[in-house]
Amino acid sequence: MEDTRSAAELHLPEDLPRKLGAWSALAVVVGTTIGSGIFRSPAVIADRLPGPLPMMGIWVAAGLFVLCGALTLAELAGTYPSSGGPYVFIREAWGRVPAFLFGWTQLVLIRAAALGGISTVFAEYTLRISGFNPAVEPYSTYVHYVAAAAIIMVGVFNYIGVTWGAVVQNLTTVAKYGALLVIILFAFALGLPQTGGHYTPAMPAGSFSMAPFGLAMVSVLWAYDGWADASLVSGEVKNPRRNLPIALIGGTAAIIVIYLLANMAYLAVLPVEEIRRSPLVAADVAQLVMGGPGVLFVGLTVVVSTFGALNGSMMTGPRALFALAERGSVFKPLGRVHPRFQTPHIAIVVASVLGVGFVLYADFEGLADAFVTGIVPFYGLAVAAIYPLRRRKSHDPPFRVPGYPVVPALFVLATVYLLANALIDPSSRWSTAGVFAAILAGIPVYYATEPKKPL
Repeated sequence: MEDTRSAAELHLPEDLPRKLGAWSALAVVVGTTIGSGIFRSPAVIADRLPGPLPMMGIWVAAGLFVLCGALTLAELAGTYPSSGGPYVFIREAWGRVPAFLFGWTQLVLIRAAALGGISTVFAEYTLRISGFNPAVEPYSTYVHYVAAAAIIMVGVFNYIGVTWGAVVQNLTTVAKYGALLVIILFAFALGLPQTGGHYTPAMPAGSFSMAPFGLAMVSVLWAYDGWADASLVSGEVKNPRRNLPIALIGGTAAIIVIYLLANMAYLAVLPVEEIRRSPLVAADVAQLVMGGPGVLFVGLTVVVSTFGALNGSMMTGPRALFALAERGSVFKPLGRVHPRFQTPHIAIVVASVLGVGFVLYADFEGLADAFVTGIVPFYGLAVAAIYPLRRRKSHDPPFRVPGYPVVPALFVLATVYLLANALIDPSSRWSTAGVFAAILAGIPVYYATEPKKPL
C-alpha cells in the first residue's frame, strides 16, 4: 500500500507535478554525480594513497559505501515519494529538529558549496579550451565570474520548468558518459600496449594508513556525490514506487563501473607518481595517447560533464529547500510553486543567489570539503531512518534492501568513521568543526522561527 498522506499531512508544501520518467530520474543520478570529481580528484587521492592498490581500493570502498546507501534509500524513496527525499525520511524517523537542520544546512552551506565547486571546474575548463590559462591573472579572477554566470544559466533552465532541466540533464548525461568511455577505450587500446600499465608494485611502502585513507575518502565522496539526488525530486517522478528504486540502484551501479574503469585507464598510461602531480589527469592521459586533439576532446568533455552536474544539482538541491518550507514556517516562501512553470521558483532563486555568493569568494577545495562534511551526517541519518520506519505497520515498500539490517549499518558505521577521522586529523579538524558549528546554529533558528505543532 502506497503512503497516501497529503503534503499537508506530512507538513510539507504543495506537491510538484510528476513529469520525470524512469530515464530522466536515472539521468539525474548519473548526470549529477559525474561532474568534476573523476577528472580532478585522482591527483589528491594518489597523493594521499600513493600506490595502485590503495588508490583503486578507495574507489571500490567508496563505491560499496554509496551502493549500501542507494539500496537503502531506494526502499525509503519508494515508500515516501515526496519532494525533499532525505528531509522526509529524517523527519518521519527522527522528528522535526533533525529534519529542519538538514534543510537549514542545505540553505546555508550544502547547496551553495555544491553549485560553487562544480561551476568552478566548469569555468576553469571553459577558459582553458578557449586558449586562456585559468591559473594566472586576470583569468584566475575570471573563473569566478564565468562560474557565477553558469549558475545563473542553469537556474534559469530550472526556473522555467523541470522538463527543460530534464532535457539538459538527459543530453549531457549521454554525452559525458559516452565521452568518458571513449577516453577509457583510447587509454586501454593505445596507452596500455606502450606502457604495459603501472599496476605494480601494488602497494609500495608507506602507501597506506588509516588517517590518509579517511581524508582520501572525502575526496572520493565528492566524486560520487549525486547518488542520492533522485530522492530529492521524488515528488516529481512518475510511478515513483517503480522508477525511484530503478534510478537510485541502476544509476549508482553505472557510476561505480565507469569510475573504476576510468582509474584503471589512468594507471594504464601514467604511473602513480605522475598522477599525484596531475590535477587534470584525464587531459594528461589524452595528451599522451591522442595528442592535441585529445586534450581538446577531454576539455570539452569536462565542460559538458560539469555543466550537466551543475544543472542536476540545481534541479535537485532546491527541492530540499522546498521541503523546508513547512506550512506556517518562516521559510514558507521557499515552498511556493510558480503558477505558470510549476517549479519551486523561490527555492531556485535562493539557491542560485547563494551559489553565486559562494563561488565569488571561495576556492574549489574549500567548497568541495565543506560540501562533503556537511552532507555526510544527514546521509547517515537518512539511511538509519530505515530502522524505525520498518517497524511501522504502514511501511509497505515496493523494494526491500537486501542484506538488511547489515547493509544500512555498514553505511552508518562508515559515516561515523569519516566524521570522526575528519575531527581527529589536524589538517581537517578546524574546518570540520566550522561546518558542524554552521549545522548546530540551526537549532536556535528552529526554536525561534518554527511553528510548534506535532508530527
